[in-house]
Formats: sequence, structure tokens, C-alpha cells
Amino acid sequence: MSMLLLALLSVTLPSVLSAERTDPADDEVRRSVVKIFVTMQKPDYYQPWQTDPQDNASGSGVIIRGRRILTNAHVVSDQTYIDVRKVGDSARYRARVEFVAHDAEVALLSVDDPGFFEGTQPIEFGALPRQRDRLAAYGFPMGGDELSITEGVVSRIEVIEYSHSARMLLAIQTDAAINPGNSGGPVVKAGRLAGISFQVVRGDGAESIGYVVPMPMIRRFLTDIADGRYDGVPRLGVVTQATQNPDLRRYFKVPPPYEGELVKKVVYGSSAWGVLRERDVITAIDGIRIAQDGTVLAEEGKRLSWVHLVNMHQSGSEAAVDVIREGKPLRLKLKLGTFDEVVAGPFYDLKPSYFVHAGLVFTPLTRNYMLLWEDVATSFRMTQEFLVPSPERRQGVLLAYVLPHEVNAGYHEFRGILIDSVNGVKVKDMRDLVRAFESPAGGFQVIRTDELTDFGGNIILDAARAAAAHPEILARHGIVSDRSSDLR
Repeated sequence: MSMLLLALLSVTLPSVLSAERTDPADDEVRRSVVKIFVTMQKPDYYQPWQTDPQDNASGSGVIIRGRRILTNAHVVSDQTYIDVRKVGDSARYRARVEFVAHDAEVALLSVDDPGFFEGTQPIEFGALPRQRDRLAAYGFPMGGDELSITEGVVSRIEVIEYSHSARMLLAIQTDAAINPGNSGGPVVKAGRLAGISFQVVRGDGAESIGYVVPMPMIRRFLTDIADGRYDGVPRLGVVTQATQNPDLRRYFKVPPPYEGELVKKVVYGSSAWGVLRERDVITAIDGIRIAQDGTVLAEEGKRLSWVHLVNMHQSGSEAAVDVIREGKPLRLKLKLGTFDEVVAGPFYDLKPSYFVHAGLVFTPLTRNYMLLWEDVATSFRMTQEFLVPSPERRQGVLLAYVLPHEVNAGYHEFRGILIDSVNGVKVKDMRDLVRAFESPAGGFQVIRTDELTDFGGNIILDAARAAAAHPEILARHGIVSDRSSDLR
């Protein structure tokens, strides 16, 4: 007990409080850092007509030019109320989200009270650091309420999966200590912003692995919102394979010195749809050569995934894609944009889509739904990994479970089953599902399940009895509407 008291008392000694700071750059950075207090209410993806209980969290942010606060998207996702506080201040100020990029893990906040910015200093932007450059991470991690500063070096810079969005984007890895609460705080090199903290690796022997959203991604975001809206990080829309095997390159008629990535699948509705073809070998993006392992030379001795070249474009811009098609080099132009996957998400700041009919609860198979379960069904993982949008299926539509009633007896244990068709109509998405229920087949609602999750089973309901029982089932379970607002 005495040791604990000594530790607690030591932080109140005058010598600690009066310690001198000699680095002017550090003082300027301090005046740009803010703590963000968030009240949030997330949707319930299991009972999608309601929300989870209200919760509270905190994160960090940094003031940039234009009297705006830069932070992570996940800090403010599903928010209902936001306060911010400056370093060394006791007052909180109401803030609001101006723009949020959930794919790129950045958001901009504004504070209407001009008094908040008195005594603050907007941080200056820096360049992308190099490996072994020293960094300092500022923020308000768990374990205390005052500003924390930790130091480390750049371990590597590469394209990784952002956990918030499941997108493959550029990130800085650092061994500077980054913990919950640091999210959105500035990571600084020589007094200038190198990026903002956003995620860490835990478990499996991982130590001191933190990640930073780097300045190229932040600058890309600020350019995107310059017209008053956020359009998103574009994607090409192809599934590819490396061409490291020389026989594979020879078979697909790739002449030296070309290398690149083989197109295995072109995603329906994507930027590449109707332009690229299966068996094309992508050899360059915007004139930058792609190597046989799918990387491009970023700087001397450093390589990045070719996906980064597409990520740096703005949605709506044009990219030049060089391919080898049947042994001939071609340069193709395509307009870049975004698209939804069959298993889309994760989604934030949105209410889930759902439809209830006679106790059958339907919802899209999304990453949000899959996150409900510790042991995700293999069929769901296969759907996520191997099904891409096509004219026949744009969205995975799921019978989540059944609200029991006499009319749906025999199906009460059905859950987590993908739907193939309703009344003979192939279900491409949730809207198709709703429309199909409006036209019963010979007096029955005939639901055919997908072979991947139920070997093509059948759910048959008497249409008239189902319609009669429908209001009673909704009332019994306190469901105000049988469908989400996007389906009304």
C-alpha cells in the first residue's frame, strides 16, 4: 500500500509540475492537440429495428488550418454527441462532424464557439517519413487524463488492412507506444504532422506494433472534400494473381520485359467492368510498372502494393491501365469509382437494412453481422472471400432467424441461411426480396435457400395465413415497421 501511495504522490510534487520544456516545437504541437469525448449509440445488427445501449468513449485529435480538428473516423463513428477539450483547459466545447471517411479512417470536426481556438496553434503538415526516422505520438491514452507523449521510430511503410474499413491502404508502422485513446492524435516528425495514430497489433507475440494514417492519405482526404462532399477511395474492381512463375507468364503471352498481375475476375459494376477482361495481365498503372510480385517501386529500394496507385486517385478521375491481352500491349482508360461487395461493410453512421415477413427476419450478410459471432460460419467466410458482385447477385441476403409463431412452425430453428430465390424470383439484393414477396406463387410464399448454406432447401408458407399473422407477430415483438427506411 505504501508503495502505491508514493507512486500517486510523486506526480503531485512541485518539481514535477514545474519541469521545464525546452523544445519550442513541442510547445507548438501541444497547442494543437485536443481530447475528444464521444457519446455514441450503435445499431443492433441482430435485431436491426433497434439500437444498442448508449455508450461513451474518448479519443484524440489535432487542430489543422481552417479551425478544424482532424481525427480518426472510428473515434466519431455512430456518434450522437461530441465534446472537445484543449490541453491544459478544463472547459469542454461542443463539436460536430463536418466530414468523415470511414474507408480511410479520417474525419474532420468543427467547433462553432470561436473561443475554443484561442491560444491554440494549428499543426503544420510534413512529408511521408522514411524508415528509422524518429516520431513522437501525442494523445490521451487510457491510464490518465493528461496529455501523453511517446517516442519511437518508423519501422516500415506499407499497404496494410485498416481494421475499421477492411480496406488495403498505406500506413506507417512505428514502435512508439500507441494505446486506446491515442486514436486520432498527431504523430509528429520534427514538429510537423507525419500522420495520426489509428490501430495496433495485439497478441500472438506482437510487441510495439502501432500504425499511423500517413500524410498522403490525409492530403488525399482533404482534396476529396474540397468540393463539399466525400466521394471515397476508389477501387479498380479486379481479383488478381501474381505472375512470379515464368511458365505462367509464358502461357499468358507476357513478353519480356513486361511483368504484372493476372486478372482472374472482373467485379460487376466496378471501375474495371466492361474495360478489363479476365486473362488480361496488368503491367502498369499511370505508366508506373508493376512487378511480377504485384509491387511498384515507390523510392530507391522500397516497394509498395500496386493497389496504392489506385488509392491515391480521386473517385471520378481517369486512370491509364496498361495490359497485355493475348500477347499484345494495350493502354486502356477507365473512370475510377467505388462499389459494394457481396458481403459489404463494415458500415457506420447507418441503420441496418432489414425486412420481416410472417416472423422471418431478413437482413444483408454484412461484415457488421459477421462481427456478432466469435465463430463465424465457414459458409459466411467463403461468401465474403470468394463471391464477388455479379448481375445475378449484388448482395448476400440472409434469413437471420425466425420469430416463432404457429404460421411458421417447423422453421423456428432456421437461422443464418442465405436466400437464393423467392416465388421463383432470383434474389439479387434486399429490394428484390421485398418485391418478390408481393407476388405469391399459387397461394404460397416459396423461399428457396442457397446451396452454400442450406443445400437448396425450401421454406413454404401459406400466403393468406402468413399475411394475417404478420401484424400480430410484429406487435408481439415490439417491431414498429416490418422494413427499414431504405426499403420503404
